[in-house]
Amino acid sequence: MRWFPLAALCLVVACGVAPVAAHQDAAPLAVPPSGVIGIHDDAMLTADFWIHQLAQPDRVLLDTAAITARNAALFQRDPSMRDLHTLPSTLMRAQVLGWIKAISKLPVKPLYDEQGVRVPEAQLQQIVDQLALDRVPAEQPTRYGLVVRRSALRSFPTDLRVFTSVDDQDIDRFQETAEFPGTPVVIEHQSRDGQWLFVQSPRYAAWTRRENVAEGSPGQVFGYAARSPQRVVTGASVSTVYTREQPAVSQLQLDMGVAVPVRVDQPADQPVNGQSPYTSYVIDLPVRTASGGLAFSPALLQRQADTADRYLPLTEANILRQAFKFLGERYGWGHAYDGRDCSGFVSDVYRSMGVQMPRDTSRQAASPVLAHQSFTDRDGRDTRMKAVSALQVGDLVYIPGHVMMVIGRLNGEPYVIHDTSGISYRDEGGAMRQVKLNAVSVTPLSPLLLDGQHSYVDRMTSIVHVRP
Repeated sequence: MRWFPLAALCLVVACGVAPVAAHQDAAPLAVPPSGVIGIHDDAMLTADFWIHQLAQPDRVLLDTAAITARNAALFQRDPSMRDLHTLPSTLMRAQVLGWIKAISKLPVKPLYDEQGVRVPEAQLQQIVDQLALDRVPAEQPTRYGLVVRRSALRSFPTDLRVFTSVDDQDIDRFQETAEFPGTPVVIEHQSRDGQWLFVQSPRYAAWTRRENVAEGSPGQVFGYAARSPQRVVTGASVSTVYTREQPAVSQLQLDMGVAVPVRVDQPADQPVNGQSPYTSYVIDLPVRTASGGLAFSPALLQRQADTADRYLPLTEANILRQAFKFLGERYGWGHAYDGRDCSGFVSDVYRSMGVQMPRDTSRQAASPVLAHQSFTDRDGRDTRMKAVSALQVGDLVYIPGHVMMVIGRLNGEPYVIHDTSGISYRDEGGAMRQVKLNAVSVTPLSPLLLDGQHSYVDRMTSIVHVRP
């Protein structure tokens, strides 16, 4: 996600870059009936297919201490990350206005609603007025909260979905990202109607509905994440057990990488929310009281659900297994549709192994903490192909607005898994072919075209190595 989206089949071209011929060095790949070039065997759509090709699939790439140190450095040195502990006890007006104005900016292009009708300027100005910038106080005490459900973070305090094209109903320009139950936030402002809060999480600052956040003390908020033991979600997503007794924690979606504390003092023979806990883990979840305050409630998480008692080891095998759990999930710009986009996909995979990453592609690709190789228009074919030939499993390949994760090679061709709207390539006759995918997909890397003249390799901006 960000800043140049791969909208369905309309692939962007960065300005000011001299045309470079698409990579034609590799042998032509077969095009199956699906149209997804190079995918000739269903086995290629499994993690095991790629794991079996590895010499040391279970070798630990970074141990827990190294990951902890890298995460700490990320919050210290990467400007897109925010250590909420370090915020002052009082927030000044200029700070808050700066954070809001950085995200709440109307696109220059005309905006259309879900019916393809242009959004009137008067309506947009009403939305801007909801920012209530005139109500930001000169100073205010810093307030904290926990996210209580999977929550959309929006650039403006509105549920209105807007698009820059009548043909595009997926890329909602007001959708920024999502946060998950248990995420700490700082509450910085509220909308004029009081229904929205401007919050800052460790990775993002944006608007979310008031009911998504429960306000508590710093001790409550930061103490929650520090509690142990925990269950870490290792599936694409899991849900808590249904309960009519506690609707706030009933069938609550928990996405990959979310860690929740386990209640260790729960009597084994006492029901939880009307059900025996002997087949489940009793976890503690934040809930919002009637007055908006923070409380905690037990919930049941089935033992058979895809969770673990700690973050998974960072190995090539685990990278592949975790990535393939999302295969076929619908593309969701800004974590829409209960899914995720390209940068959300790779960050959620790595989060299940304890590795924190910035939210957006532009931030990931240039993070001062993540090991990366950057490319400019001065880097020619030889430099780029040398880098491609050195790609390893788990490496992240960035082009403008998109990221792909390397899963291995087949007959010398590097393959990637990525959450993408679609791909373009030239068929055996040289004609440009476009295939709409709109899902987490497996494809080769080299044949993919950004446009009629530029391949993905030609337009690589960065390769990030999430390993030593």
